[in-house]
Amino acid sequence: MRLQLISRFLAVFALTPVLAAGQGRWVAPKCDLKPGHFLVNSGLLYLKNAAETRFDDQREKDLRDAQRTLVQAVSTGGQDKNPAAWYYLARYYVVRSDVPGADSSFRKAETLMPGCHDDIAFWRRNSLWVPSFNAGVTALNAQNYDSAIVLFRQALLVFDGDAQTLTTLATAFFNGAKYDSAAFYFRRTAQVASDPKDSSVRRDAVFNLGNALFMAQQNDSAAAAYQEYLKLVPNDAQALARLGDALTAAGKKDSAFSVFKTIVAHADSIDPVSVINAGVSIYNAAPGYPDTSAMTASCRNERRGTRTLTAVQRRAITVSCDSVGMNAMKTRNDAARENYQLAAQAFDAGVRHSPQSRDGLYNLSNTYLALRDPDKMLVMAQRLILVDPMNRASLRLVAQAWQLKGKNDSALYYVTIADSLLPVEVSIGSFTPGDQGASIGGLVTNYHDKGSAPLKLVFEFLGAQGNVVATQSVDVPALDGGGTNQFQTRAIGTGVVAWRYHKE
Repeated sequence: MRLQLISRFLAVFALTPVLAAGQGRWVAPKCDLKPGHFLVNSGLLYLKNAAETRFDDQREKDLRDAQRTLVQAVSTGGQDKNPAAWYYLARYYVVRSDVPGADSSFRKAETLMPGCHDDIAFWRRNSLWVPSFNAGVTALNAQNYDSAIVLFRQALLVFDGDAQTLTTLATAFFNGAKYDSAAFYFRRTAQVASDPKDSSVRRDAVFNLGNALFMAQQNDSAAAAYQEYLKLVPNDAQALARLGDALTAAGKKDSAFSVFKTIVAHADSIDPVSVINAGVSIYNAAPGYPDTSAMTASCRNERRGTRTLTAVQRRAITVSCDSVGMNAMKTRNDAARENYQLAAQAFDAGVRHSPQSRDGLYNLSNTYLALRDPDKMLVMAQRLILVDPMNRASLRLVAQAWQLKGKNDSALYYVTIADSLLPVEVSIGSFTPGDQGASIGGLVTNYHDKGSAPLKLVFEFLGAQGNVVATQSVDVPALDGGGTNQFQTRAIGTGVVAWRYHKE
C-alpha cells in the first residue's frame, strides 16, 4: 500500500499592465525619433488616426494603410536603416498582437537607435509581454497546457531570459508531463535568477529542477539538483525527502536511508506537513515484494531438469525450492521493517504536532499494520475515525487492528459499518489552509443499491492545539444508488491546520 502524500498547490497569478496603451488616444514615443521620410511619416499618421478614430471600419483602413506604407519604406523605399520606420512598423504589429513581428521590428529599431531602449521596453512589457503572460496563466490554470506553453514561449520572445516567464513555462511543461522540457526551463530559470533579490526564485527553480528530473527518471541528476538546493536551504524536510526518493530510485539505498534518518532526527523542528510527507517517502522506499511464485517455479524446473524423479525426490525439491521463496520474502520483510520503523517515527512526530491530521493518523495506522503492531494501530485508527468517521478505508483500519488482536467480533462490527451501515461514504479530496482561512473539498458517494436520504455534514476547521477555529456545514442531497455529490466549503479564520467532520 502506498501512503497518502499531503498535497500542496501552486498558485499562478496574472499581471496588470502599467498602461492600457492605444485605447482612444495616440501615445507618442518618449525618445527623439524623427520620421525623416514621407513614407514613414505617412505610416505614423495612419497609426495615429487608427488609435484615435471611433469607427471600426476607418480604424481597419488606417491600419492597412499604415502597414502598406511602412513595409514599403523598409523594403523598397530605402528606409531599412531608419529606426523610426522599424519603430512604427513594430507599433503596427503591437496593435495586431503580432508578437514575433513586433519583437523583430523593435530589435531593429533599438539597434539603430539605442536611445529608444526605455520606450521600447515599455511597449514590450505592457503591450506584448503582459497580454501573452496573462493569457498563458489563464490557459495554465484551466489545465490547457499546450496552449499555455505556446503563450509563455511567445512572452519569452518579448523578454528573453525573464525569470518569471521561464518558471511559468517550466511549470506548464511539468504539469503537461513533459518533464525533460520542464527541467530545461527550470535550469534556465536558476541560471537567470542570479541577482540576490531573485534568491527565492532561484531556490524554487533548483528544487523544481530536481522534481522534473526525478519525474523524467533521471535519478542521479535529480539527486544532484536536490543536493544543490540543500546547500541553499539546509535541512529542508521536503527536499531531504525528495533526495531520499531519488537516491532510492537510483538504487542507492544506504545513502537514501542516511538522508531519511536525518529527517527523523530533526522531526520535532519540522512543520507537520513536511515531516508527514517525509514519512510517506520513507515508507514508499521499502523494497517491493518478490515474485516468490516465479522464483520457486524456476527453482523446481532447474532442479528437476529432464530426468525422471521418484516421489521422494520430487518432495525434496518442492521443500527446498519453497524455502527459496520464503527466504526471499524474509529478506524483503527484514529490509522493509527498517523503513516502516523509521516512517512510524516520522508520522508519530507529525501527529504529535498536529494531533488531528487525517493524513498523519491514516499513514501511521497503516504503518503499524505493516509492522504488525495491533495495539498502537488500534489507538491511531480509533483517533482516525473521530476525524474521518464516514470513510470506509478509515473504518476498515479499525477492523484490521481488532483482527490482529484476535478480536473477531469487534473486527466484524466495523466491517459491517463500512460495508452496510454507513448511509454514504465521505472522501476528502483536498484541504487547503491559508493565512486567513481554509477550504476543503471532497466527494460523497452512495455505495448502496438503494437511494440515500438528504443529510448535513458539519466541518470543524481546527487550530494546532485541536481548537475549533471555524465551523461550516455542507448539505448533501438525496442520492440514487451509486450516485455521487461533489462539495467544496471554505471557512474564514487564522491558524487552521486540520479538520474533522460529523453528520448532523
